[in-house]
Amino acid sequence: MKAFILKSYGGLDKIEFTEMPKPAIKPDEILVQVHAAGLNPIDYMIPKGMFKPIMPIRLPHVVGSDLAGIVVETGSRVTRFKPGDAVFASIFDLPGGSLAEFAAVPEHAAAHKPPNLSFVQAAAIPMVGLTSWQAMRERMQLQPGQKVFIPAGSGGIGTFAIQLAKQLGAIVGTTTSSANVELVRSLGADEVVDYKKHSAEQVLRDYDAILGTLRGDALEKSLTILKPGSQVVSLIGPPDAAFARARGMNFLMKTVFSLLSARIIRRARKHDASYAFLFVRPDGGQLAEIGKLLAEERIRPVIDTVFPFAQAKDGLAYLEQGRSKGKLVVQIRQ
Repeated sequence: MKAFILKSYGGLDKIEFTEMPKPAIKPDEILVQVHAAGLNPIDYMIPKGMFKPIMPIRLPHVVGSDLAGIVVETGSRVTRFKPGDAVFASIFDLPGGSLAEFAAVPEHAAAHKPPNLSFVQAAAIPMVGLTSWQAMRERMQLQPGQKVFIPAGSGGIGTFAIQLAKQLGAIVGTTTSSANVELVRSLGADEVVDYKKHSAEQVLRDYDAILGTLRGDALEKSLTILKPGSQVVSLIGPPDAAFARARGMNFLMKTVFSLLSARIIRRARKHDASYAFLFVRPDGGQLAEIGKLLAEERIRPVIDTVFPFAQAKDGLAYLEQGRSKGKLVVQIRQ
């Protein structure tokens, strides 16, 4: 099969389009013929070695995390899927990758594709959907009427997270450029800050939660919009000691992450807020719940560009520029 393979760390120039054997599946896995693969920032960060200390992978490694396709084979212990089923899944933080003609997917990571979505649309969902779900439903336990700040509302995570927050009954604040104000409003954003004219902290007040999606000092600056008893859930770090414990890391790594997160935890506490780092996990059950919202058209995929399979590396380079409106998807099979 054809696949995009990372042979050594160093960046996108270390990714090669090559032939390799189809993956052999385990008893609890399904073999999926991949029709489309969604791209996420983690997919260009991993080749650079940015996650090597916390997420070691065995090289060579198939790049990519999200997929949608058709089940062609099932393991002996699989009960929820059969050959011919249309599925979508995130295989992030698992041995395989999605930028390939076939992928081995653990049964627990997959869900049936919503029938009203194309494979391209379905492939745009898994990581942003699961990240938003785990951040706002599990960690924040967001309640109707609460206010959540989701910066970068026109990006891949922002376009989904805004819609999910509205389904949870929240009031949503976001930032975007002038060109994308109408887009984020159409997704449900209540308070929109044009970051070219104002900063979030100049405009927004009395928020219950922040979803941290931007690198640099943006998260610290936005703490001033919080009210007492609020929550900060960051997707970009710094990782905290709880994350190290959850991954079974040694004492040294726990200490390192405690030190790395000490500043933001201290700053959050000054605003009577809690801080947590979220590292998304595959979860087919949650993806099935998200699929119901998609099937009922209560949430819609937002896709910027679809790249042909041979140009997947161009898609990753475009994603790295940070200019996409919604998700980028690679179409592997017509």
